[in-house]
Amino acid sequence: MNIFGKKRRKDTHKGDYGHLFILGGSPGLTGAVCMAGTAAMRSGCGLATIGIPEGLNVIIETKLTEVMSFPLPETREGTFSVQAAQPSLEFIRESADAVLIGPGISTCRETAEFVRIIVGRTEKPLIIDADAIKIIAGSKSLLRKSRARIILTPHPGEMSYLTGISVRDIQKKREETAKSFAAEYGVVIILKGHHTVVTDGKHTRVNLTGNPGMATAGAGDVLAGIVGSFVAQGYGAFESAGYGTYIHGLAGDVAAREVGETSLIATDIIEKLPRAFNLAGRKTIDRRKQKL
Repeated sequence: MNIFGKKRRKDTHKGDYGHLFILGGSPGLTGAVCMAGTAAMRSGCGLATIGIPEGLNVIIETKLTEVMSFPLPETREGTFSVQAAQPSLEFIRESADAVLIGPGISTCRETAEFVRIIVGRTEKPLIIDADAIKIIAGSKSLLRKSRARIILTPHPGEMSYLTGISVRDIQKKREETAKSFAAEYGVVIILKGHHTVVTDGKHTRVNLTGNPGMATAGAGDVLAGIVGSFVAQGYGAFESAGYGTYIHGLAGDVAAREVGETSLIATDIIEKLPRAFNLAGRKTIDRRKQKL
């Protein structure tokens, strides 16, 4: 099934297009979850809710319009406390179609325990991003035990945390490293970078969209939001990872043509998502016509 060029039914509503629950944010890093939430909505998600440490909720409410927020118990440092786990799990069970955890979340001790609880007990599809990857690197057995279908989105440095392999050696064998880890732990890996590798251990895709201008703060949060949106809409983990990486890179290419690689910032990628979806949809329709 191709995500692009697909028309929506006339008799439809927001609940038909999935609800993504995003857990992240800490003092100084609220932009990460805001970009992830906006990217999710721009990628077709019907609903997106950000779970945020309660002291930061006013920032989320001020920054965002379409994305909802869910304030949760926090530590003295303003990050997630372990008391945030139970209400989060209840929200996931009752309302979410997929969960994204990690953007801007921090690696504070109590927050790390919160992350491990969510990963260990969540049964809905789960995307693990940013600092949550570093946290899980020390508890990889949770990946094997999980009942959730899991996608991890590491850059080479985070992949080094997961594998114990140096960044230099990872970069020499990107496909091999990602494929081996995905197969061993039963997850989907998006190994970011030039020619991002997407693999579930059996099938592997190397993405060809994107440009060096996307090496900028927040670009990974945008990617995580796009992938989470596709998963929440009901697409498979490997399919969502592959298509999400493609459309993220294509939006970055559109942005680079307009503002240049030097000036490109992450919100430019979000802004160009509609154009990227239109371009990808037309290519899909053209291919279909050629087959007729």
